[in-house]
Formats: sequence, structure tokens, C-alpha cells
Amino acid sequence: MCGRFVGYSTLEQIQSHFNVGVLEPDRVQPSYNIAPQQELAVVTQKGLERILSLMHWGLVPFWAKESSIGNRMINARSETVAEKPAFRNAFKHRRCLIVNDGFFEWKGAKGNKQPVFLKPKGQGGPFGFAGLWEIWKPKEDEFAKDYKSCTILTTEASESVKPIHHRMPIMLKPFAYEKWLDPMIKDSVELHRILENRYRDFENYPVSKAVNSPQKNDPSFIVAI
Repeated sequence: MCGRFVGYSTLEQIQSHFNVGVLEPDRVQPSYNIAPQQELAVVTQKGLERILSLMHWGLVPFWAKESSIGNRMINARSETVAEKPAFRNAFKHRRCLIVNDGFFEWKGAKGNKQPVFLKPKGQGGPFGFAGLWEIWKPKEDEFAKDYKSCTILTTEASESVKPIHHRMPIMLKPFAYEKWLDPMIKDSVELHRILENRYRDFENYPVSKAVNSPQKNDPSFIVAI
């Protein structure tokens, strides 16, 4: 799974890397400890235009009664995403790239786990997690603002990640962005084929346990100890 990650690339770097044409936020705050329910930078596509938006982490299906369901929807297993009621519609119609510069995982025995920072070996960000997104609105409040949310697709860990955790987020290689975002592609077999174009070789190192608290946020969280 992926329960915490970082995003510190500048707006200009994000716009260039993802070939974004429309910027909905005029700034993106760097974060070294992005946690569920927080807002994060997401790239979507409408027609031929790529759009950078801010969305909440934790997908809320359009049919949900409450937005709190998003707490359980921060990740979606790629192996079953085409069948799960919460994700299958978004998998066909609302795919996105979730902007990041690496992620955290925890290694060791329960009660004494060591946080570890991971990113593609020899690569610098920004990167794009394969994601899905939704728009939700409470039925009892017709004047409420749209609640945009997203989830990160995960897969079985590659050999470089297995010693740390058995699952990992799908971080697509840049050449796969175009097809993943293409609204005309809806076939699940083809979409799973696109997801194969991901990073597998990750470098990692232990970091401060201060990252365990989602209330804390500091550049030192990605410094090796």
C-alpha cells in the first residue's frame, strides 16, 4: 500500500514534466509528509488539455452518503480495480496522475517500525502515481461545493521493494502518461497493459521517525539517518 508520500517539486517543474496546459491552483505548497484526506496535486485530462488540480486523498465514490468513506479509499488494488464497485467506473472514465517526489514505507516489527523513504533509483522527481479520481456532492445540500478526491493504484512489490513491504504504489514511467490519461481508452485489458510501464527499481534509506506523525512536516523527513 501507500499511506504517506512527499511532493516538493515547484509548480514550474510539475507543469513542464506533465505537460500541463491549465493550472487551477496558482501555487502548490511543498509537503514532506502528505497524509490521507489532505489535498494534493493531481493531473487529469479533458479533451487534449492536461489540467493540474488539487484533490483530497481518499476517493469518495459519487454514490457515497458521506465523504468520510474516503478514509478507507486511499489505495486501490490494480488487480481488482476493474471489478470493485467503488473504483470500476473511475477506472474507465476518470484516471489521473498523482504528483509526487517519492513515498514512505515502514519496515520492521510492529511497535518499532522504521520509516523508509523510496524513489526510483537514480531518478529525480516529479513522478506520477497512477490514480483514479471522482467528484462527490452531498445530496442534501444542492449548494455544496464539489468534493474532488483521488486514490493511488497499488500492485505487488517489485524485488527492490519486497524487503520493506509486499505492496507498492504504481509509479508510471513518463512515456505511459499519455495513454493512461487518454479518455478514449476504456478497455480494462489495455489499461492493465499500460500499468505495466512502471518503475520497478527503487532506492531506499531510513529516515526520522518524526514522519510517523501526520501533523508534522519538514524537509528533514527525506534526509537519511
